[in-house]
Amino acid sequence: MIDAMLGQASPLEREYITRILFGEMRIGVVEGVMEEAIAEAAGVDIELVKRANMLSGNLGAIAKIALEKGLDGLRNVSVTLFTPIKPMLAEMSSLNEVFAEHRKPIAFEYKFDGVRIQAHKRNDHVAIYTRRFTDATVSLPDVVKIIHENIHAAKALVEGEIVAVGLGGKPLPFQDLMRRFRRKVDVERTSMDIPLKLYLFDILLVDETSLFDRPYQERWKILTKICSEELLAKRIVTDQLSEAEQFLSEALKAGHEGLMAKSLDGAYLPGIRGKRWLKIKPAESLDLVIIAADWGSGRRNGWLSNYHLAVKDEETDKFLDVGKTFKGLTDAEFRIITDRLQRLKLRETAYTVFVKPEIVVEVAYNEIQRSPHYNSGFALRFARITRIRDDKSPEEINTIENLQRLYERQFEQKARFQPPP
Repeated sequence: MIDAMLGQASPLEREYITRILFGEMRIGVVEGVMEEAIAEAAGVDIELVKRANMLSGNLGAIAKIALEKGLDGLRNVSVTLFTPIKPMLAEMSSLNEVFAEHRKPIAFEYKFDGVRIQAHKRNDHVAIYTRRFTDATVSLPDVVKIIHENIHAAKALVEGEIVAVGLGGKPLPFQDLMRRFRRKVDVERTSMDIPLKLYLFDILLVDETSLFDRPYQERWKILTKICSEELLAKRIVTDQLSEAEQFLSEALKAGHEGLMAKSLDGAYLPGIRGKRWLKIKPAESLDLVIIAADWGSGRRNGWLSNYHLAVKDEETDKFLDVGKTFKGLTDAEFRIITDRLQRLKLRETAYTVFVKPEIVVEVAYNEIQRSPHYNSGFALRFARITRIRDDKSPEEINTIENLQRLYERQFEQKARFQPPP
């Protein structure tokens, strides 16, 4: 059918048919532009469209409501149980920046090295969704049971993190946790091999009440009333930097990534990255997407093992490269990624395979440097992949704005080079 269609198309039509099929239109029509278009077409306030889209996560449905029902229809859009919503996002920061940015006191929670989930509950029915809207309920019967037994409300939408635990309750590596999320058969045996711990940190709906617009401190109080204490993320509220530093040390010692800092009076903004939530991780890292890969040589011969990494430019909807790395993965992971990249191939040269940007990786680095060699204008020094983030989409990676901000922040501890006149 595709062959027949392309055979009848002009060269220009063939180009756009192919782009549509591969999801690579690249004409700058990002979600924000679509929201503006809907607002203009329906003659309604753009903020109302944005809010409705945040709560539903279905832009097509919002367009239909806006055009057919107008203001009243958009005002009536609310969160619906068993329809996953976009998670609120956080900026990278440091403890000093947190205390400079936020009105004190500030809430700090452990930042876990797990998979972020939202759990929807109506009486005996429980569903668990990942941040990419994947329904993971079948893979997590033990977590379903925990939620059913420990969330004391007829209806609830709670958010949290799932961590795999080993001896002494210490967190297991992220890759071990992902085995549980991919498992569809023999789930009970795997649940014994890789036990899970659920930590809850927010609630967005209880019974018939939506809580998005309530301040974080109020949402937390409601969560503590309907949730068993052992499920709550470890948390302190303080206006003292020394206490926050001690709490960060405790989190790291317990095997977690760091801390989340949250403004007590902040509302929940689905899909929005801002300064109301800030994440503190001692080791700097970025979430990047692979846009191409080079064939390896020597021991890595036959593998796509030198990865071209990119951040996202939200204004143009393009991915901008920030360098390459072949460090961080095991031989088994090289084989798996080679196979996955081959299936995402768009074009290739003798040495490089250019791919659809889908595979997200967490990349640690030593320093961000200016670079004329990459179209982002930056390069990462000593970049190494620390894990494959199958729980994140390319839309959630770090942006060029994030990278520029992190580059400037480096000079809080370093002198800036001044070229001679």
